[in-house]
Amino acid sequence: MRPQKLDEAQRQAALADLVGWQLEPDRDAIRKQFRFADFNAAFGWMARVALMAEKLDHHPEWSNVYNRVEVVLSTHDAAGLTELDIELARFMDRIAA
Repeated sequence: MRPQKLDEAQRQAALADLVGWQLEPDRDAIRKQFRFADFNAAFGWMARVALMAEKLDHHPEWSNVYNRVEVVLSTHDAAGLTELDIELARFMDRIAA
């Protein structure tokens, strides 16, 4: 079943629950920058996220420079923000803590 875009109330409730995530100005997506102690910590975090992304069949847009990882989440099949994005964002936050 194709994921459904979040309506405005769902979107606002989800964002209120997510620390540091921002709406992307030019598209229906959310963004966050994660910082780690060093490259090893950043890459280890990315590996853990990659395993969850495969499990969810939902993959982030991201880039890594040394200890920083920039993440953008949006569901391409739904052309916007869905519960899959929120679930992956929560997982990212939890394991980054």
